Amino acid sequence: MTNFISVQLKKASEVDLAKPLCKFIQQTYPAGEAQAEHCRAADELNKLRKSALGRSLDKHESSLETLMRYYDQLCSIEPKFPFSENQICVTFTWKDAFDKGSLFGGSVKLALASLGYEKTCVLFNCGALASQIAAEQNLDNDEGLKAAAKYYQFASGAFQHIKDTVLSALNREPTVDISPDTVGTLSLIMLAQAQEVFFLKATRDKMKDAIIAKLANQAADYYGDAFKQCQYKDTLPKYFYFQEVFPVLAAKHCIMQANAEYHQSILAKQQKKFGEEIGRLQHASDLVKTVASRYDEYINVKDLSDKISRALTAAKKDNDFIYHDRVPDLKDLEPIGKASLVKSTPVVVPISQKFTDLFEKMVPLSVQQSLSVYNQRKADLVNRSIAQMREATNLANGVLASLNLPAAIEDVSGDSVPQSILQKSKSVIEQGGVQTVDQLIKDLPELLQRNREILDESLRLLDEEEATDNDLRAKFKERWQRTPSNELYKPLRAEGANFNNILNKAVHADGQVKERYQSHRETIALLCKPEPELNAAIPSANPAKTMQGTEVVNVLRSLLANLEEVKKGREQLESDLKSVNFDMTSRFLTALAQDGAINEEAISVTELDQIYGSHTHKVQESLQTQEELLKNIQNAHQEFSKMKQSNNESNLREEVLKNLAVANDNFVELLANLKEGTKFYNELTEILVKFQTKCSDIVFARKTEREELLKDLQQSIAREPSAPSIPSHPAYQTIPAGGSKPVSSTTPTPAPRTMVPSNKPQPPARPPPPMISSANTSSSSAPAATGATASPAAPAAGSSAAGSTPSQAQGPPYPTYQGYPGYCQMPMPMGYNPYMYGQYNMPYAPSPMYPNPGQAPYPAPQQPGYPYPQQPYYPQQ
Repeated sequence: MTNFISVQLKKASEVDLAKPLCKFIQQTYPAGEAQAEHCRAADELNKLRKSALGRSLDKHESSLETLMRYYDQLCSIEPKFPFSENQICVTFTWKDAFDKGSLFGGSVKLALASLGYEKTCVLFNCGALASQIAAEQNLDNDEGLKAAAKYYQFASGAFQHIKDTVLSALNREPTVDISPDTVGTLSLIMLAQAQEVFFLKATRDKMKDAIIAKLANQAADYYGDAFKQCQYKDTLPKYFYFQEVFPVLAAKHCIMQANAEYHQSILAKQQKKFGEEIGRLQHASDLVKTVASRYDEYINVKDLSDKISRALTAAKKDNDFIYHDRVPDLKDLEPIGKASLVKSTPVVVPISQKFTDLFEKMVPLSVQQSLSVYNQRKADLVNRSIAQMREATNLANGVLASLNLPAAIEDVSGDSVPQSILQKSKSVIEQGGVQTVDQLIKDLPELLQRNREILDESLRLLDEEEATDNDLRAKFKERWQRTPSNELYKPLRAEGANFNNILNKAVHADGQVKERYQSHRETIALLCKPEPELNAAIPSANPAKTMQGTEVVNVLRSLLANLEEVKKGREQLESDLKSVNFDMTSRFLTALAQDGAINEEAISVTELDQIYGSHTHKVQESLQTQEELLKNIQNAHQEFSKMKQSNNESNLREEVLKNLAVANDNFVELLANLKEGTKFYNELTEILVKFQTKCSDIVFARKTEREELLKDLQQSIAREPSAPSIPSHPAYQTIPAGGSKPVSSTTPTPAPRTMVPSNKPQPPARPPPPMISSANTSSSSAPAATGATASPAAPAAGSSAAGSTPSQAQGPPYPTYQGYPGYCQMPMPMGYNPYMYGQYNMPYAPSPMYPNPGQAPYPAPQQPGYPYPQQPYYPQQ
């Protein structure tokens, strides 16, 4: 009957997926086997894309399987990688499947940094290739019929899925081939063809005529819906009209309806409703005649027409001679029922039976984000507990230093360095003393400057690209259709502003550390001196030997020992807090699988309370114990001070010892602060380098996108006409010499048939052959005039008086090489030179020797060596 309609595939530009994915993996995951495995998976994905899109695909199930596996991989990586213009920026470029381009530029294409766009286009190709495979099936056996029906239903489901999701996936106007109207129509066509396949199978299996009639009527209904879509949707591609889709749909609608009427007439005959039988056969005959008269070049219905004609002739003969049953009108016939055995196959991932997730061990992006927030909550909790303990320790050290403890109860001789001071001095010397602090303070500005330069360079890249984008937007205005850079860079600029604030706070903190160090530097330097110099720097005093061994001193020793135990316990507790490690990945994955979403806050708070509850309880106990110990130490020291003999030398010595104890505490804290500051700047450098890479990547992607858009704009501008319309010919060029009515230049009206929205492009009219003037002839001869009017496609100028002379010779308008449609070898007569007309004023004169256009070529041989291009001959259609 006819070939089935299949869809052309879209063509994609080459894209390297491995490089940006590996870069994200290396930035996100720690170095190790997992990172290497993810990078290998990215390489495999890139190879799969090349296999699916980088070559011509055979119309075979294996090629479709490759496309489907790539689509499944895209669906699997979508929640795991942040594909967007300001994160993993990969620009996918696809051409319109139905646009063949023009003389001045390539076909229509769209480039978007959207994984949803890539998925949509790949799914379109899955549906298109499925339609091609179905069209190649052998419908003379059951296996071919089943395969065709399966592939058509799959194609229908793929196109329907695109219709439902394309606008949300792209967030902008798609190309015509994947627009909702186009894919919706394609889905209907595929469903209609699947229903027709079931009709063919039912006919082949000789099922009951009532069932076959309903199947055919349903197929006719589907084809009718698709035909109406083509008829009333002006947004559909021209492919639907130029590639015979529109007339084939109309023809198949009539054919399926004729089949339904034919099989229903057999049922009427079985029920002895002979009038109804004739009425249905007459309707079927009219439908087939319509197809034969209007769509004969697309579909051959001779077999069906003969079958219906034989049945109608026999039915009329029997009714006229035997039954004499009244033939009802068409409107009085009962409608034929419908039976649909097809439906669009829904797109349920994975659509491939051989799919294996390359990134199976990589968690989805939502889980990664939840893990990041959880880790931040965990870090806040741990840092808060550690800060409370360190603050309490500093408070205890400050209180003891103000009371000159434990030096006060160790200073027995009054002229030697107390043991606690010697221990502090030794510790300071081992850690480098003032030289180490000086070097760390000297390094801070260099580290700060390095971070400033990286941040400034990153923002400079954004500023330059944004300025270029603004200039082009001002130049092209509404033609410049892409996301403005100032909107796209808002998250990056916010991140840059945050980094800038962090650096400003770090500078302020550095200033406080330097100021504090300057105020205690001399005392710290004193602690770094050898014991003799340190002892000489401490004033002597009379010892209070009588107080040694008293109950007050023993109580103070015991309390100080207990406080030291509390401080050591905090060091262990801090180590325990830092070492706790619990992987929340499985917990978040379970929540995602069960609920489809992750309530990170509720899950994290619950888990953190279970994991760190005992540790935070110990921290609070330590703080409370210290508070009680300090209170008892202060009370005991008051009694000790009352018993101690007071003199100026003793007070001066005690003040120096206090300062040395405070200097030790400040040194420890300053050294810790400076080391943390150095570590902070180094870690921030790594973060800022990643930020700079992100800015560089997006600027490079925007530059590539800008160049593509500029290229497309130049091509579209070149395709635009220079003027709204071509000026009409002057009147003297359209009126014949005799003053008669202008000859129409339009083509003859074709026989009545369904006119599609846009006719096939016809070749231009053949120009008339040059006429050699005759010495005895000064006006147009009758044969020449006849030839001018006999060719309706000839230009009006060709029918003007023979005495008129063209101002310039006209060359052939189209190529004339062999193999070009309309080529005809036309040798020139001897002595004829069209370029000499203007020089010798040779008129166009008809010659009886060469009659009307379209007849035999000129018999005279071409002048040797004359390179005159041959004129083509286009037969009238």
